[in-house]
Amino acid sequence: MHGYADSREAHLRRLRRIEGQVRGLQRMVDDDVYCIDILTQVSAATRALQSFALELLEEHMAGCVVDAARQSPEEGAAKVKEAADAIARLVKS
Repeated sequence: MHGYADSREAHLRRLRRIEGQVRGLQRMVDDDVYCIDILTQVSAATRALQSFALELLEEHMAGCVVDAARQSPEEGAAKVKEAADAIARLVKS
């Protein structure tokens, strides 16, 4: 079971809202909206995705990483490395 299993429906609702934001961006471009207005909405969509990613990461660490550490030090270390790599990717984006 994944760390986000208990929040699956909430995550799906959140992702659908973000998807709606991105579709709104497409409409804005199609409607030839002013650049700065589009950039403002891009920033909002980006923050929404970042917030989702941080919540998912927190659930991963509280669930998957903790469970792996309980099984063995090696599995725990592998999950910590995996989480650190994911954090590095998030920071770079």
